[in-house]
Amino acid sequence: MTAVPGASSPATTAATTVPVTTAEMTVDTVATTADTPPDRAARESPAQFPEPGRDSLVPALPCHPRDGLELASSYDEAMDFQRRTVLMIEDEDAIVAPLTESLAREGFAPVTAGTIAEGLQIARTKAPDLVLLDVMLPDGSGFDALRELRSMGSTPVIILTARGDEADRVAGLELGADDYVIKPFSARELVARIRAVLRRVSTAADPPGREAIRIGAVELDPAARTATLNRESLELTRKEFDLLALLMGHAGSVVTRERLIDEVWDVNWFGSTKTLDVHVSGLRKKLGDDPAEPRYLHTVRGVGFRFAQAHEANGK
Repeated sequence: MTAVPGASSPATTAATTVPVTTAEMTVDTVATTADTPPDRAARESPAQFPEPGRDSLVPALPCHPRDGLELASSYDEAMDFQRRTVLMIEDEDAIVAPLTESLAREGFAPVTAGTIAEGLQIARTKAPDLVLLDVMLPDGSGFDALRELRSMGSTPVIILTARGDEADRVAGLELGADDYVIKPFSARELVARIRAVLRRVSTAADPPGREAIRIGAVELDPAARTATLNRESLELTRKEFDLLALLMGHAGSVVTRERLIDEVWDVNWFGSTKTLDVHVSGLRKKLGDDPAEPRYLHTVRGVGFRFAQAHEANGK
């Protein structure tokens, strides 16, 4: 036991240093016994867990059990879900352990896998509600796993990466990732992003009874969530489909960037708005649109985007 420096009188708050051992390091947690409650001290001074073999640190933000239950309860009531399953494909125990605990406290049902092969097998058998996917894994690249996940279905995927290069982020988004988190990050931020993605997924389904829209050679059925070009199926990511549906639903009108971000992503979107440009670019390629002379998807600089009306598309 050691005294906190500066403690000189009986009235001064005493403290003890409690060693907490993780798989890779020892973290000294100071538990104050008087005017600073332990749960507040924990929230203000999160432990940090290093990622072996990499330079970055991944902070794990502890949550007081009571706080976590209150957050989970209100979110469950708002979202009406029963312990959503989150599959974490990550090979570092120093990251997996604290994140698993945090997810469980926040009302999720975490499942973990240390390799791509194991993760894909779990994805096939357990059908998780969301996947957290590391980019650097022992048996391959997380981008390869993302391609396989997308071929299996539209389960939302959040990329976890220590590689913050723009090229990597763009590659992940173009392959269909719903969000990305650059290490180091806090568990609280990650949970907020998970909830934002799940909200978008839960509200993405269009109301029944909406009729199909046809403009030029593009046809979109909101109820069936299908799109075709020249009667051939368009392989769109969920975000690309939602963008196309919103733009075609307002054909001839400019849809602002802010509205696209709010409705296709989330009003509380944490990421860069550049992700919108990435998805629009991908959508243009699949529509065979020339950005210099577009037939369908027009850019209104500084404002947003406009999908052509039927007579415009038919005239080209």
